[in-house]
Amino acid sequence: MPRTVLAGKIQQQLSNESTIEQIVQRGTLRVGMDVFVPWAMKDKKGELIGFEIDVAKQLAKDMGVQVQFVPTKWSGIIPALIAGKFDILIGGMTVTAERNLKINFTAPYYHTGQGLLANRTTTAGWTVDDFNKPGVTLAARLGSTAALAAKQRFPFATLRLFDDEPAAVQEVRNGRVHAMVAGQPLPAHSAAAAPELLVAYPDQLMREPISMGIRKGDVDTLNFLNNWIDVAQSRGWITERYTYWFGSTEWQELVR
Repeated sequence: MPRTVLAGKIQQQLSNESTIEQIVQRGTLRVGMDVFVPWAMKDKKGELIGFEIDVAKQLAKDMGVQVQFVPTKWSGIIPALIAGKFDILIGGMTVTAERNLKINFTAPYYHTGQGLLANRTTTAGWTVDDFNKPGVTLAARLGSTAALAAKQRFPFATLRLFDDEPAAVQEVRNGRVHAMVAGQPLPAHSAAAAPELLVAYPDQLMREPISMGIRKGDVDTLNFLNNWIDVAQSRGWITERYTYWFGSTEWQELVR
């Protein structure tokens, strides 16, 4: 068989086996995510809403397929992607070298920053530097870059890890930890909702790129998603949705 013909067959086989082709053939985009505000959460009717939910729904719409969300605990979300339990990870995941060794990331479609949410009573008068000392206990989400930011910025404090952010916020409210590190706007929104109990510091502890995650070795899917992100950004759609979910609190009436 001529080399060019063999190469063509191999290329066609790789194309047929790509995740993007399987999604089109199946007619359903399976999206891995975890629930945390305001990326993905449930409204009063029990339906998923949030920034990442909007992104996934629009992606599926533009592909002409249905979307199926696969809620997955954050600590196991990358292994679940690798195991094929869903097609794409769209869940507010920041790019790190450690994660990138396991999966591929698209170009960033927005950036986020890590903030500090503190108990107003137990930390009265504190500056950010006051949290970096023995005797201080901080909270963060297990497997998150917030945990990395906490370790880097506050190495002398004790860090407690939680499976989800609502549990960590509750610990701050109850005074069982002094503060928590989390991606914005959770600190700002939590403090605004309970100003008598909580305070959010304006300092940005870390600025991070947010990308979609896919399994390694799939050039076609990576190409499609990068182009989709570029188009969505150029049309201003991502900025519009980001402003709604992160820059306002209009959506809060949907979940209360």
